Amino acid sequence: MSAIWFATPDIADMNRQMENTACSNLGIKITEVGEDWVKGTMPADQRTFQPVGLVHGGANVLFAETLGSMAANLALDNSKEYAVGQEINANHLRGVRSGELSGVATIVHRGRTSQVWEIKIYNSENKLSCISRLTMAVIPVPKVQ
Repeated sequence: MSAIWFATPDIADMNRQMENTACSNLGIKITEVGEDWVKGTMPADQRTFQPVGLVHGGANVLFAETLGSMAANLALDNSKEYAVGQEINANHLRGVRSGELSGVATIVHRGRTSQVWEIKIYNSENKLSCISRLTMAVIPVPKVQ
């Protein structure tokens, strides 16, 4: 299978795009890119915890949407179109109190006007802690008049 990316992914550039955003404030990093998937990490620490000391469900969702959004936009010619989140859901399966989460976004559907991504998030023991599905709307870049 050949890669689905429009251009060759640059992990350093992807991480630069997240500087000074919610992503960098939570410590999210892109670590690998495969032919149809993007992998990243997020710490399980005070930046991502809810008051009882577990990773916050909203932090999981932000992590999942970050991975899926990065992947979705890699699959497009961003001079002509870009992808934005349209719907996301998440099932939180296992609480996480420490370590580092890893997540992988994989393509489920790649259409002309939408994409669907599945994001699986694992704890430090490689046990599934959250699974998410993200629908991305593909939007044409507005024409400059």
